[in-house]
Amino acid sequence: MNNKKKFSVKWLLIILGIVAVLGVTVVPLPYYLEVPGTAEKLNGVVTVDGNTDENDGSFMLTTVGIRQATGMQAIMSRFTDFTDLYSEKELFGTATSEEYNQMQQYYMTSSENSAKKVALDLAQIPYELVFNGIYVLAVQEESDFYGKLQTGDVVTRIDGKEFTSSQEFMDYVKEQKVDQEVTVTYLRGDSESEVSGNLIELATDHKAGIGIQLTDHTELSTEKDIEIDAGNIGGPSAGLMFTLETYSMLTGKDLRAGHLIAGTGTMEIDGTVGRIGGIDKKIVAATNAGAEIFFAPDDDLSAEILAQNPGLETNYQEALAAAKKIDSPMKIVPVKTVQDALDYLETLSASV
Repeated sequence: MNNKKKFSVKWLLIILGIVAVLGVTVVPLPYYLEVPGTAEKLNGVVTVDGNTDENDGSFMLTTVGIRQATGMQAIMSRFTDFTDLYSEKELFGTATSEEYNQMQQYYMTSSENSAKKVALDLAQIPYELVFNGIYVLAVQEESDFYGKLQTGDVVTRIDGKEFTSSQEFMDYVKEQKVDQEVTVTYLRGDSESEVSGNLIELATDHKAGIGIQLTDHTELSTEKDIEIDAGNIGGPSAGLMFTLETYSMLTGKDLRAGHLIAGTGTMEIDGTVGRIGGIDKKIVAATNAGAEIFFAPDDDLSAEILAQNPGLETNYQEALAAAKKIDSPMKIVPVKTVQDALDYLETLSASV
């Protein structure tokens, strides 16, 4: 081989090496990393009649970070604590990334309304909550309504029957038979339409279902001007912390005694705190932000759920394990309802 050929091969190998390195370290894959996010103070996020929270300390919502992975990051995730790798299918399902973000904002809107309602109930302030139907967040591929309904549709009736909550809607559907034909009335934008299809057997409980992911579409009206502005944060998991912050402002009560209090959990309209995902990463985020206390959902796991998911732990148990792993100084407090959180807050003094 002459010198010219040697020179050409050398540079070809160098170029191929550079391309390979860039491919592993820069080029994104159809995989996503779930990592610890942030803990955001709610002072200023929630306002009542234009006023912000001036008390010392803060309630804090916690987030999980999602970012697209490169090849190197995907490999390193196997050796990095509190980092999980998900395929595009596992994260988004059949939704596009735009539809997924839209779903998270629908969840956030529903969470905000639930938080306002529960806080107003606790403060004994009158309001009107109007149920306008259910948002369609996603449609399963095996559903007979796949391609008929889409993300953003608002279902208002089934077979002409109206509902006052998504739970009532789901209870009704589960009472029907698998393969039974139903007619769904829905809004897409300002236009009302109907579509028919057969119910399928849901894998979760083997009962009849449409095969959609859903959340409440509600509007709340009260004399109090309550605003919750979480920016680009989506999802339903800040419900508990929104409720505590809103209740504190509605009543003028200083619930925190100057402490930084983080937490997570969905807020049901009856005050129940619901299970969320990624709580281990939220423990890390809250610890990094200096939180002293963390409210964790103490969800009940039925025998059926445990049979289907051996080794599954409650959010509270997961939170305890994560806190122990990083030697977090935070006190982890289990809560089943918002009242559990309020009862604990009444015990606070100037030091924990």
